[in-house]
Amino acid sequence: MKTLTVSVVTPDGPVLEEKYDMVSCKAEDGELGILPGHIPLVAPLDISAVRLKRGNETDLLAVNGGFLEVRPDKVTILAQSAENPSEIDLERAERARERAESRLQSAQDDVDFKRAELSLKRAMNRITIAR
Repeated sequence: MKTLTVSVVTPDGPVLEEKYDMVSCKAEDGELGILPGHIPLVAPLDISAVRLKRGNETDLLAVNGGFLEVRPDKVTILAQSAENPSEIDLERAERARERAESRLQSAQDDVDFKRAELSLKRAMNRITIAR
């Protein structure tokens, strides 16, 4: 069976470089499933989980935006940050979620709602993947 080489890179350096049967992720335009031989594609990624399938196993990564580049035999994810479930500090993510929720609930003029919404989305993504 053919495989895809999946490479995940952040500004801090490489996070992953392995072979998988399939990659599923959420682009800004919707969910993508990529198999070996996929047509070339570049898409902006949403804050979401990247599911990497190999046989009956699925690995997850928490990705905070970035870009996906697809070639027939390789998928490259250039992300602002990417974490394996084992690297996620669940308590820290819960605190970040609580802070973002309280900012969104406050009716103060100095609250940057877009930033708070993104913060909440990142925290929820990390919590979901860590669990």
